[in-house]
Amino acid sequence: MTDVKELLLSRIRDVADYPKPGVMFKDITPLLADPTAFSALTGALADLCVAQGATKIVGLEARGFILAAPVAVRAGVGFIPVRKAGKLPGATLSQAYELEYGQAEIEVHAEDLAAGDRVLVIDDVLATGGTAEASVELIRRAGAEVSGLAVLMELGFLGGRARLEPALRGAPLEALLTV
Repeated sequence: MTDVKELLLSRIRDVADYPKPGVMFKDITPLLADPTAFSALTGALADLCVAQGATKIVGLEARGFILAAPVAVRAGVGFIPVRKAGKLPGATLSQAYELEYGQAEIEVHAEDLAAGDRVLVIDDVLATGGTAEASVELIRRAGAEVSGLAVLMELGFLGGRARLEPALRGAPLEALLTV
């Protein structure tokens, strides 16, 4: 796994002062453009999916979709998109959550998750944990079980893990990289 971590980290580019001054943005597009690195990432996340006994994967809008969909295919499980409010047609379940400056809402199709589903949540980055926490609550409200949460990268200095641990209720939080 050390070799995979080194490969992934070597393909993430730092962009200073984006999206605003003082922020060091972690750009994963070079990783996605490298088929060896992207395949290694997909394999590592699929291994977590299998180890946790997940039957479905939830990908969080938008970069979480890019990671979660190929992981679902590789692991042989279903992929469920969790989107910003108003983006899904038909009946949805929604979950509001607090942002640093305001509020946001995410949705999932009501019929996509059910009792008996074990769901792994996948996203690219764990920052403050607000969206991930809301997705965990949304999955449970749909009647499914959260088998865990997996991210490519955790920004440890933002405290997302501490925020999420109570919501996860013992389900594992796996970060392939922590910066």
